[in-house]
Amino acid sequence: MKHTLHKQAQQWVLEAGRLIKEKMDEPLEIMTKSSPKDLVTKMDKAVESFFLEKIRENYPSHKVLGEEGIGEAVSETKGTVWIIDPIDGTMNFVHQKTNFAISIGIVHDGIAEIGVIYNVMEDTLYHAKRGEGAYKDDVKLPMLPEKTIDQSIIELNHFWLCPNRRVNEEKLQKLIYRAMGTRAYGSAALELAFLAEGITDAYLTFSLQPWDYAGGFVLLHEVGGKLTDATGEPVDFLNRTTIVAANSSIHKELIEEYIELK
Repeated sequence: MKHTLHKQAQQWVLEAGRLIKEKMDEPLEIMTKSSPKDLVTKMDKAVESFFLEKIRENYPSHKVLGEEGIGEAVSETKGTVWIIDPIDGTMNFVHQKTNFAISIGIVHDGIAEIGVIYNVMEDTLYHAKRGEGAYKDDVKLPMLPEKTIDQSIIELNHFWLCPNRRVNEEKLQKLIYRAMGTRAYGSAALELAFLAEGITDAYLTFSLQPWDYAGGFVLLHEVGGKLTDATGEPVDFLNRTTIVAANSSIHKELIEEYIELK
């Protein structure tokens, strides 16, 4: 069953990507959600509806947790749950027409089994099944090598380096001084895919929804990385949380030395 779901998720993600590309140049209907920076477009909703229809037709017993709320309310991860972000990086989609992704995580009885992230404009598909490795297109990704903080590139929205109500920005500033460099791509799914690929070494964010990280969770796990909340505890795939995703060799040090929640 897992093999079938893995193949099906890849197929649908590629179909959804073609749908987006076909309509890229049409006028966008742009709305805001929680703030003027939290954007949603008609395309986000259309892509989520596409997945919902496919899942309900083929797997009527499965539940769907999606960013745009078109699926049902999900309060537990018993059974099979598809966690979907139809366009992760909507601001990039609207303003840049690049650096956005479709992300799917499939969780069964609380365990993340499948992750698929499609970098739409680069036509690059990251995918993984628990226990069977992670892939970029057809190439298996290697296990992550050991790193130190000094050798690491940290993915971090620079907002968190400014005074804020969630995390001690002064400790994060010390981390940035020590690290090799920083990056911010504007798409959590791509940040996690790049981390799993080994081209970055940690991703820190302090307010992330399940659909932002569910697709990347299995990818990272399959190359030996770790994704937890900011205290080192497991994520539950149901609630907004803090995220520390990193090469395992620096994960504990990041939490103990550089992250202090307010």
